[in-house]
Amino acid sequence: MDWNRRRCARRGHYLFNPDEPEYRDRLTAETPAGPAWRCLRCGDFTLAVPTSAGPVAQLPVVLRDKALRSRLIMRLLAIERFFRFLLVGLGAIAVWKFADSQQSLSDLFNQDLTIFRPVAQHWSYDLDNSPVVITIQKAFSFKRSTLLLAASALAAYAVIELIEGVGLWLVKRWGEYFAMVATSLFLPVEIYELTEKLSAFKIATLILNLAAVVYLLLSKRLFGLRGGREAYERELTSSSLLEVAASLPELDPAPEATPEPALEPTQESAPDLAEPRSLPAQSLSPAEPEADLAAG
Repeated sequence: MDWNRRRCARRGHYLFNPDEPEYRDRLTAETPAGPAWRCLRCGDFTLAVPTSAGPVAQLPVVLRDKALRSRLIMRLLAIERFFRFLLVGLGAIAVWKFADSQQSLSDLFNQDLTIFRPVAQHWSYDLDNSPVVITIQKAFSFKRSTLLLAASALAAYAVIELIEGVGLWLVKRWGEYFAMVATSLFLPVEIYELTEKLSAFKIATLILNLAAVVYLLLSKRLFGLRGGREAYERELTSSSLLEVAASLPELDPAPEATPEPALEPTQESAPDLAEPRSLPAQSLSPAEPEADLAAG
């Protein structure tokens, strides 16, 4: 897949008019329809007008090739973090609401349980020893301070997921570090949960988080891996304006017109240059004119 042309087809070309003549001459070409500019992302020429101009030093990094694919992966991870933020945030709100009305909810639950008890007995279901009922009754037995602490912990976790999502969506260096460290800290908890009870969802979550940590470490060259930040920045800027301009052939200046040397006349060409050429006269003998006159 050509990531450059895919991006240009969706968002348009990135055209830049540099102040430096040596770059401007290589990024534009004259056509019968007007000047055409070279896109700094896909490299194609287009007749559109550049949307930005200025010195080359102020040109922002134009993502190309692998950088575009990497940004797509980062944003997919960010969407997953935003989804977690919503779920955990709703859980924190629910626990906080439950803590404020714990006694009233307990009374309501016991009242409803009394109503459904005859129905359960009719179907030979031991409602009092049901695992679901026991779990809910244990929740009602928690202290209010414990529930508020749990709500605070869930809210903090939701904020962490939100920060991860924002940093990954904006493809910021600090966001990549934050996401890698935060995800790594929760890996032992996820592994412990798997030892308690296996489930497909927990296994998939663990594999996704492990893959995210490895990808961030290697592809983003975090903590000095594979050359560190300098190598990462070189990879980002390797296809920028400087790379595009350097890859174009340099135009040779047009040769100056030099006058052709004048031809000096020679003995053979002198008659041709001085006067028009005439047909050679016929050689007549002295007797031929007299014979012609006598005949006349």
